[in-house]
Amino acid sequence: MLEQRIQQHFIESADLKYQAAQVLSPHIGAAIQAMLACVTNGAKMLVCGSGSSAAQAQQLADFCVMGFERERPELAALALVHDAMWMASAPTGAGADIAALARQVRALGQAGDLLFVITTGGNEPALLEAVQAAHERDMTVAALTGRDAGALATLLRETDVQICVPHDRAARVREVHALVLHCLCDGMDAQLLGDQESFL
Repeated sequence: MLEQRIQQHFIESADLKYQAAQVLSPHIGAAIQAMLACVTNGAKMLVCGSGSSAAQAQQLADFCVMGFERERPELAALALVHDAMWMASAPTGAGADIAALARQVRALGQAGDLLFVITTGGNEPALLEAVQAAHERDMTVAALTGRDAGALATLLRETDVQICVPHDRAARVREVHALVLHCLCDGMDAQLLGDQESFL
């Protein structure tokens, strides 16, 4: 019984990835172009997420700075933090935790920079405020979302990019998000360094 349950996870994950490949590839390509335009013009990427998506945001920033599968020059990217260490120095009062990411965007973001947001639902107030702060700074926003992208979808502009995984279950969405991050990094490397004949 347990083994069947485990196998079902693999089957559902594989099915979703197969179905999403064609739907998401144009949006992933648009995000790669936005990321390349940012870093090749001397700007930087600010990356953030909420909950477990914050770990994926950190991973994307690491891949940009440290490299993905090939040696290349570092790309300017920084993961924004939304944790207890940051909050210890924040002013007290209602909404201080919600504003933490937006404050970092306002402090670090400039016109031409890119804010990359990762979320399974799209309704986290801290992320919504961060997107609004990015728009105040004339930054482009790229959003990696799931479900119906929630309130975040209503904040995005025509110049922004959204990659929305068409599934309601957070676990499945996060699995596809991990694959999308790999596609983004591989796509940037291919554009910067040229295609490789085969995958490593």
